Amino acid sequence: MQKKNKGVVIVHTGDGKGKTTAALGMALRAAGHGKKVLIVQFIKDFQNYGELKFVKKYHCGIEIKSMGKGYVKIKGDKFPFEEHVKAAKQAFRFAQDKILSKEYDIVVLDEINIALDKKLLTLDEVVKLIQQKPPDLHIVLTGRNAPKKLIQLADLVSEVKEIKHPYKKGILAQKGIEY
Repeated sequence: MQKKNKGVVIVHTGDGKGKTTAALGMALRAAGHGKKVLIVQFIKDFQNYGELKFVKKYHCGIEIKSMGKGYVKIKGDKFPFEEHVKAAKQAFRFAQDKILSKEYDIVVLDEINIALDKKLLTLDEVVKLIQQKPPDLHIVLTGRNAPKKLIQLADLVSEVKEIKHPYKKGILAQKGIEY
């Protein structure tokens, strides 16, 4: 018996590099099939990411909104915690409006797991949004430390495990690889 298509909830988590990259690959694949994709970046604020440049240049059916204030309490964070909370809540409201609008086929909530882990958002509000999603919408949630409740709620969960990383050899982030 063949099952019907349905929008799935996907979680990419773990301590390794590649969670956002996997979501971007899905976005590119979906856009190739004429699907409309929205990516909401909850932590990132850097405007030099390759994916941002790509969608601006090629207008390919993928929209990216980078709405974060940067890393929270690490990597030279210059914002008070309240500013991070405010930015995350604004990004969440934006994502919520877009998800409920039925305007998109796939919505990627990039680094939302970090926003949850750092207490910028509540798990209850994210769970409620997933439960309210339109039936054929796919939602992808990325970031380290995905809460167990999201993992249980998801239809597909992938864990990216770090085995080796060039940072440990003093090699900085590479254009086109990390950003």
